[in-house]
Amino acid sequence: MTRKAAWLLLAVLSLVALEACGGGGGMTPTSVTVSPKLAEVAAGVQNQSFTATLTGGGTAAGVTWSVDGVVNGNTTVGAISSSGVYSAPATAGTHTITATSVADTSKSDTATVAVTDLAGVFTYHNDLARDGANNQEYLLSSTTVTQSTFGKLFSCPVDGAVYTQPLWVPGVSINGAMHNVIYVATQHDSVYAFDADANPCLKLWQVTLLDTLHGATGGEGPLVWSDVGYCYGDIYPEVGVTGTPVIDPVSGTIYLISASEIPGAQSGNCSLPTGTYYHRLHALDITNGSERTNSPATIAGSVAGIGDGSSGGMVAFKSQLHHNRSGLALSADGTVYVAFAAHEDASPYHGWLFGYAASDLSKPPSIFNTSPNGGLGGIWAGGGAPAVDATGDVYVSTGNGIFDANSTTVPFNDYGDSILRLHPSSSGITPNGIDLSVAGWFTPYDQSSISGADADVGSGAAILLPDQPAGPHLHLLAQIGKAQPITGNPAFVFLIDRDNMGQFNATDNTVQDLQAPCCGLWGTPAFWQNGLYFASAYDNLRVFTFDPIAGLFTTTSASQSSNVFNFPDATPSISSQGASNGIVWAIDAALYGYASQSAPAGVNCYSKPNPVPAACTGPAILHAYSAVNLATEYWNSAQKAADQAGNAVKFVPPTIANGKVYVGTRTEIDVYGVLP
Repeated sequence: MTRKAAWLLLAVLSLVALEACGGGGGMTPTSVTVSPKLAEVAAGVQNQSFTATLTGGGTAAGVTWSVDGVVNGNTTVGAISSSGVYSAPATAGTHTITATSVADTSKSDTATVAVTDLAGVFTYHNDLARDGANNQEYLLSSTTVTQSTFGKLFSCPVDGAVYTQPLWVPGVSINGAMHNVIYVATQHDSVYAFDADANPCLKLWQVTLLDTLHGATGGEGPLVWSDVGYCYGDIYPEVGVTGTPVIDPVSGTIYLISASEIPGAQSGNCSLPTGTYYHRLHALDITNGSERTNSPATIAGSVAGIGDGSSGGMVAFKSQLHHNRSGLALSADGTVYVAFAAHEDASPYHGWLFGYAASDLSKPPSIFNTSPNGGLGGIWAGGGAPAVDATGDVYVSTGNGIFDANSTTVPFNDYGDSILRLHPSSSGITPNGIDLSVAGWFTPYDQSSISGADADVGSGAAILLPDQPAGPHLHLLAQIGKAQPITGNPAFVFLIDRDNMGQFNATDNTVQDLQAPCCGLWGTPAFWQNGLYFASAYDNLRVFTFDPIAGLFTTTSASQSSNVFNFPDATPSISSQGASNGIVWAIDAALYGYASQSAPAGVNCYSKPNPVPAACTGPAILHAYSAVNLATEYWNSAQKAADQAGNAVKFVPPTIANGKVYVGTRTEIDVYGVLP
């Protein structure tokens, strides 16, 4: 054999060997498989890697990628690299990713990628109307949320109970990389930023609000729960950050309230012991958790009044006796609103609303006190946040307390069990504080009975309905509190004209009163496609339909879930793609621990400062229902052991963003989504 022939034979044998190993993709595959089959990404900021597996010969390098039939994609549908990395376009939509064999173009496979243009979940219940709806969800539907396709993806451990709703921000640059981020705060006074998509969990940063960098002094810790209430155990074993923060995406700042104390000698004995107590408003950089300039601000203030029996005619904010249960609000004019009620009704307390300049927390705040000459009237709303309308007016509801605003004698500015429209101004001193005055209000005719029966109007938060195109009532709100039949008033849901709220009358001067079957709401309803969704305690999840022509709700529920939610009911959230694919998400938190009313017979969950009985605490259960017919339940986290969440806390709604659902618990953030 000549040298030339030998070289030719060697070359041929080498090619045969290369093909036998699949090199170069030259062998004809029997099939192509793309994974993942389903994915969702944030518009303009997120990539998604797809993998093509060739069976029977060839490698992934032996495929061409296309998006909606466009080889390599483009800026309109999204681009995809030769290695299968998809870059989301700037606009929302759903696209088909295709991998086609180079050796045999008849062999291909597809995947679906949804692109969401959701700007973020920056505040409690999604927006300032508090409707709880994410209408820009493109992946979750009845076909993707099933027992076989949907479940728990991963969990992120935390150092304390999470009573705050997780907040979601896309495309945050942290340490030189872009991330979609979930922000949570704990009762241990810690704040976390987690990658919203990374599995296993990726913690991006964590800070404690108890160090000097965040304004604390030596010896501070979270509030000892038995130092600030009557030991009912509503929040235990410590109280730190409770109210849901709010994020300003323009400045990249998250605002939140911490609670802390330097314990006194009698700490932990359920008798309101001496000590030094603090509430601070923090403004943190969302990229690293550091304080902004002039942050934090220590909550302090006083208003004219005699409600605490003071001879000096001033009522001062007392940190030990007040609790920030409500979520924070950020108005369009750059004011951060923070509301306070009591710790387990430990008196004397009042309802307070403070408004701080977001750009400079050191400026004196606006102040409103709901009961300066009486008492009580806390703003807590089952964790709900103040609503803010397009004019900048703020809506809050109050709990049990003194009401005398209809009196013809002084004092006449105490608003227990009322819904208030507060108008910000620069007018200085007002009857209830500074730069915040009452622009409208509603109080039920039987307020004194309500207060005496502990049937707070303000156990729930007001929700603003969309502006109506015509009719006598263009601007409406709905308010749900505790059940009223025990007071003789059948009203449970109040529909109120925000421009003429009705004040106090012999009969409720509202647009409409509704009576629900049972038994009170602690939280906020959701509103989607003219439906008001809520689950009151010991009742089913229900939807009441609003007729925009008549300007009224139907008097019976249009549909209801088959299961019942025990106390503390549920604050639902809704995901949809516009008017389609509506899913109602609700957390059953009945086994939330101390004071749980769902423990087995004979178990006392009110065990004061002793360890909580095991039977009183259990996992949060996430449910997913058809928004069109609540009798259709798509999925819940109790169906499979692998989907079990951490132990429940009260009043926390789920957050839905970018194809995932985030649930706060006592020990972790649980992340649910379409299974790989």
